[in-house]
Amino acid sequence: MKKIQRLLLFAFALNFSSLFAQHTDMINSNRPGLSMAAFSVGKNVFQMESGLYGIREDHNLSRYNSNGFGVDLDLRYGFLFEQLEIIGNFKYQYDKYYSPLVETSRSGFRSTTFGAKYLIYDPFKKGEDKPNLLSWKANHRFKWKQFIPAVGVYAGMNLGFANEDYAFANEPSMSPKVMIIAQNHFGTHWVMVTNIFYDKFTTDYKSLGYILTLTRGFNEKWSGFIENQGIKGDYYSDSIFRIGSAYLIQDNLQVDASISKNFKDTPDILYGGVGVSWRFDKKHQPVKMEREEDKGKRVDKKKKDKKKRVDEVEGGE
Repeated sequence: MKKIQRLLLFAFALNFSSLFAQHTDMINSNRPGLSMAAFSVGKNVFQMESGLYGIREDHNLSRYNSNGFGVDLDLRYGFLFEQLEIIGNFKYQYDKYYSPLVETSRSGFRSTTFGAKYLIYDPFKKGEDKPNLLSWKANHRFKWKQFIPAVGVYAGMNLGFANEDYAFANEPSMSPKVMIIAQNHFGTHWVMVTNIFYDKFTTDYKSLGYILTLTRGFNEKWSGFIENQGIKGDYYSDSIFRIGSAYLIQDNLQVDASISKNFKDTPDILYGGVGVSWRFDKKHQPVKMEREEDKGKRVDKKKKDKKKRVDEVEGGE
């Protein structure tokens, strides 16, 4: 019994790590999926996430196909606050395009987006549940509060650096993108991230969509994920399924691999790739996120101290 109590006390001590801002001991990458997590990388932390992918497109009605490869790059930086992150997304592609009347090579930026993300609600700020030192069942029972997600918001701008071969005809050079992000932690192994976005909504090419990602941590090194992305627009609609895994080489270095496939033939899309995520956090200084209950205790203590000083002054008179 004493050994069990010691283990539970140790687990309780580890739970306090969730009270320290956004930064984690190990890198927390958005790769290899396309969804964006609610939490930032942490103040003064720089993170690079990049990958090389191969892609094949076949359009049954337009009778074209293309084959090529590309590079995607995400640059993330924790700025001003622990909850704030600025993000740059870049995708460069080269492919060969074939149709009944055209055979050509294309290359250039497929998309470029700059934006910022802010965590507006953190359910862990209130602290973790204290472990029951006498009941294993009580510590492992289902908790409905797991369905309360961390919530973040994102706002960005699509910039017109894209090659005209990858853009819609007469597409504006700048257009906004907004997103709401929810992140749930189910136990110690499962994480579900939900993104709902509205892209290019000031243009004729606007689209509404979602990305739903479920990640499973198998151990400290390996994790796997499944993901579904849905897009609905007047000019392009699709549903894309992804699956992949990631491996942690070091605390600040991760590699990954994934494959993606959609469910239609206008166009039929298949692509897969490998990537790496790297974090530089030498300038990060832990910032303790005060729990609500501790904040209340601190306010009460200040009131008591103030009353004590008043009593002492009145008593001295």
